[in-house]
Amino acid sequence: MSDSPQPLAGITVVEFTHMVMGPTVGHILAGLGAEIVRVEPIGGDRTRRLMGSGSGYFPMYNRGKQSICLDLKSEDGIAVAKDLIAKADVLVENFRPGALDRLGLSYEECSAGNPGLIYCSEKGFLPGPYENRTALDEVAQMMGGLAYMTGQPGKPTRAGASVIDVTGGMFGVIGILAALEQRHRTGKGQKVTASLFETTIYLVGQHMAQYAVTGTPAAPMPARVSAWAIYDVFETKDEPVFIGVVTDALWEKFCKLFGLDDLWADEALRENNARVQARDQILPQIRTLIGGMTAAEVIGKLDGSGLPFAPIGKPEDMFDDPHLNQGGLEDVTLDNGTEVRLPTIPLEMDGKRIGAPQRLPTPGKDARAVLEGLGYDAGKMDALIETGAVGESK
Repeated sequence: MSDSPQPLAGITVVEFTHMVMGPTVGHILAGLGAEIVRVEPIGGDRTRRLMGSGSGYFPMYNRGKQSICLDLKSEDGIAVAKDLIAKADVLVENFRPGALDRLGLSYEECSAGNPGLIYCSEKGFLPGPYENRTALDEVAQMMGGLAYMTGQPGKPTRAGASVIDVTGGMFGVIGILAALEQRHRTGKGQKVTASLFETTIYLVGQHMAQYAVTGTPAAPMPARVSAWAIYDVFETKDEPVFIGVVTDALWEKFCKLFGLDDLWADEALRENNARVQARDQILPQIRTLIGGMTAAEVIGKLDGSGLPFAPIGKPEDMFDDPHLNQGGLEDVTLDNGTEVRLPTIPLEMDGKRIGAPQRLPTPGKDARAVLEGLGYDAGKMDALIETGAVGESK
């Protein structure tokens, strides 16, 4: 997809990040055409070497970036970092509060030499009593009520992906784009901060609002009283299928599709809230009907009907999904040469999908190109690499 949209072409970003939240910001900006210089420690970001559920973090959120490895404990390494920042439009960081400040890379110090800099900090908490606590995606989910709402009553369960890290990164991108637009008018940059905890609160805000409106606490999702009578996962002869009937018109269509003439004949069930109250009457008949069919038979009836439905997919199934293979996945070469396909930025602009073939950078792969872009001559580059202030991949 070489002709993919590049609305941020010409915007330069220097990224001091690790794990998921910060790298997500850079990955989205890279997908939109910005030039990202990823600053890693000598030897590479430790996120590259995570095992188990962490093994997908680096390849997913670090595509489309250049890599330079700096020893930020050395004067020369810090000097290179400051030169990068001086020429950047945006800085992204997600280390513990005060970590970059102690290196002389605070917003105040960086913006003094680059007044137009947008400095994006991705943190656990916005200012308040918790701001110096260490937070992770799971910490925020547990604190903020998302794990409570996801699990069975009394069994808080984290969501099955790094939803807070990723959404917090998305809020960071929103803040950066707004700050860039403001800079167009004022010429001045600013500090933007997004956080895990407040992101979680925004996501559970609908349940807070429910309590405010009704006076009744929201029950965890597995135990909730649904707003619709049919809005659930139904067992078939083989694989389960989710079905939702969310309007009165769809109720009529559903009854006709599945030959539920007796239910449609009951005029007392024509209105949604009445069906919700009659769930115990309706659902056993629906479950028996769906249970006598295969998933393919159920989906065959529902596909094209306008009724919401979904097979229960697994992440590994998505590689072969026919819809995603029409632009939702992009070719990625891992740093060991393995070719894979991973999700693109989920946007279309001007009729074109975001995304292009990418190669994941090996640690320090772009060191000389980045230094050359800063105006360093060959002798200075050699000296920095020789002293270990800058790492170079072999």
